[in-house]
Amino acid sequence: MSGESGVTGQEAAPASGRVLEEVGKRRAFAIISHPDAGKTTLTEKLLLYGGAIHLAGSVKARRAQRHAASDWMEVEKERGISVTSSVLQFEYEGRHLNLLDTPGHQDFSEDTYRTLLAADSAVMLLDNRKGVETQTRKLFDVCRMRRLPIFTFVNKCDRVGVDPLQLLDDVEADLGIHCAPVTWPLLDGLECLGVYDRRSGLLHRFRRTGDHGATRAAEETVALADERADERFPAAALERLREEIELLDAAGSEAAPEAVLAGRVSPTFFGSALLNFGVELFLKYFLEQAPAPGPRVVGDREVRPDDSTFRGFVFKIQANMDPRHRDRIAFVRIVSGSFEPGMTVTNLRTDSPVRLASARRFMAQDREMLEEAVAGDVVGIHDRGSLRIGDTLSGDGGPAFDDIPRFSPEHFARIRTEDPLRRKHLDRGLRELSEEGAVQVLFSESGPNPAPMVAAVGALQFEILLHRLEHEYGVEARLQPLPYHHARWAEGDEDEIRRLAGGYGRTLALDHRDRPMVLFETAFSLRTASEDAPGVTLHAVSP
Repeated sequence: MSGESGVTGQEAAPASGRVLEEVGKRRAFAIISHPDAGKTTLTEKLLLYGGAIHLAGSVKARRAQRHAASDWMEVEKERGISVTSSVLQFEYEGRHLNLLDTPGHQDFSEDTYRTLLAADSAVMLLDNRKGVETQTRKLFDVCRMRRLPIFTFVNKCDRVGVDPLQLLDDVEADLGIHCAPVTWPLLDGLECLGVYDRRSGLLHRFRRTGDHGATRAAEETVALADERADERFPAAALERLREEIELLDAAGSEAAPEAVLAGRVSPTFFGSALLNFGVELFLKYFLEQAPAPGPRVVGDREVRPDDSTFRGFVFKIQANMDPRHRDRIAFVRIVSGSFEPGMTVTNLRTDSPVRLASARRFMAQDREMLEEAVAGDVVGIHDRGSLRIGDTLSGDGGPAFDDIPRFSPEHFARIRTEDPLRRKHLDRGLRELSEEGAVQVLFSESGPNPAPMVAAVGALQFEILLHRLEHEYGVEARLQPLPYHHARWAEGDEDEIRRLAGGYGRTLALDHRDRPMVLFETAFSLRTASEDAPGVTLHAVSP
């Protein structure tokens, strides 16, 4: 996130040596994947190796009433999926990790995109049979927009997949990023026997365990150059491996740190999150190479993580994380300075003081009080309704970070309640859930007090919306689906925008800030829009 221009700021004083040391330990990252690639399983295994949990529950185990640590909302437990973004924090080998857990189900939300704005790097999880899929591609585009370093884990190598060379060629052709294998599968025909670590020269043997990956996997290694490798693995598999390693070496498939940090090269690993194979190899490398918190530009000023002044931004708001408390939590990514209980900062949007009486760290729904947090950390603070997504909290005033953008929805419906006495409750629920990023609320200009429209990136968000309205706000609502599948924010002459929106299969709506949006029924109608109104600029991300 950059910030508003035109404001000159003073150089902030550097933080103390102890705070700088703590900042250097931080790693804030997110996992991007398509549904069923194994994101929840990989998340659990990272927590397992980090010591945050002692028994990992896979999706199959959850069917037997054990739930993943990252799935906390009731509907998530019912379905065994993640429908909200959580923050999972744990320690590993002296590093403090902030894992921004994003939904991995087929219908994700706009909130997923926004979470990537708080990350410093991303892990791209691929199914070894399918490679890049639709949702991964969408999330990758946001990572590219932010120039995030991306680390790739090719999952499900406990089962037969496509040829790994072909898989990486397809990824590079599809996404335009070079994949540099750090580990490489040892294949006997189509079966994966282990992985070869190109840095150490060691072969790591793949073994199935009796507990289905609930505990850490035992390591069995041998050097490829060691004659014992010929005793443990089939000759044909070793010959194939040596040939493929020669090809990779000749192609210069190395993960140079500067190219990784620039987002041009993705270090790539192979393994099975389900059975813990290759996970620790990946985690150790990731902690070595993933960036610590870096500076962010605000106007003509660079906010550095080692500045002593507190500065952060709200990237997520979650109401009713604990229905017993009817609470509302704002998730803040700290960019500089450190948090201390009782400190007062300024909300730059409203120019009003905000007392941070306390902050919390999270393991999904579980939380604990924090005495201190530093740049790179994500903290949850209680919000009485005054904060909005994108708000900058600052200890010294100054310019604000840019607004967090909204992303164009793909599903639309009108929403109503049959009980007029519950309309205020409906409006409140829609406002709060929209502020969370679960849905967008749109309005048309036609008719007196028309029913609002709801719009979402994923259709499942509508089901979640109805569920939450009923159980958290006491409103039984119903949806009337609308035929639109694309939306763009429109900038230009007002009359020309209206003329464009009046075309067949299109309509005009206003977002929560009264910005015009044109809704389209078909991709063809969207493609021809620029011809119909060349003076109108259309945006897939809010301007």
